[in-house]
Amino acid sequence: MAFKATLLTLYPDMFPGPLGHSLSGRALEKDLWNLETRQIRDFATDKHRSVDDTPAGGGAGMVLRADILAKAIDAAASSEDPRPRILMSPRGLPFTQERAHELAAGPGAIIICGRFEGVDQRVIDGRDLEEVSIGDYILSGGEIGAITMLDAIIRLIPGVMGNMESADTESFETGLLEHPHYTRPAEFEGRAIPEVLTSGNHKKIHDWRMAEAERLTRERRPDLWDAYMADEDDVD
Repeated sequence: MAFKATLLTLYPDMFPGPLGHSLSGRALEKDLWNLETRQIRDFATDKHRSVDDTPAGGGAGMVLRADILAKAIDAAASSEDPRPRILMSPRGLPFTQERAHELAAGPGAIIICGRFEGVDQRVIDGRDLEEVSIGDYILSGGEIGAITMLDAIIRLIPGVMGNMESADTESFETGLLEHPHYTRPAEFEGRAIPEVLTSGNHKKIHDWRMAEAERLTRERRPDLWDAYMADEDDVD
């Protein structure tokens, strides 16, 4: 069964967006994954098709109603649907490469794109929604986050990437940031390709790439470096 993504959103026209191009777009055409969008507003009950209301206890903004969103979720998937139910939320757990691999190996995901100030907590609890964040910043809604997350997942589905070996050395796959890359011309604006990369000595090339990956990780992501070193200590 192909990976199936069901998106619950107030802006279904935002999809597939970038997902309709490049690797994910070709994979969509080949049915390596499927995309379904559902308009949350279709489950509104008043003539204005309202989906939000003022926050209990007061405060700024509006909150997506539990009853309306619950109906949208229930219509999208039965209780037997094995796909995880993911709510794009800035307060969620950080999305990681490890989680991307887990989702790519599964049947798909039901993804809820939040809007306004947030979603009524009762539907999060009642429908067992997994809150996921793509970074420590705020977007206007969950759609861009959902596209980002899906792009990371889809490229890991078997058959989507032509050479899966290239994915094995990417940033975060080994716990380190990826080493620098070079290609022709041999010299560009007075800068030459590091001599070791043209030496033909595969061990020296491997060692250089590892050293550069470690250097970049130490300099740019001390959090990753500390985790990497802790893992190395555990192995030892």
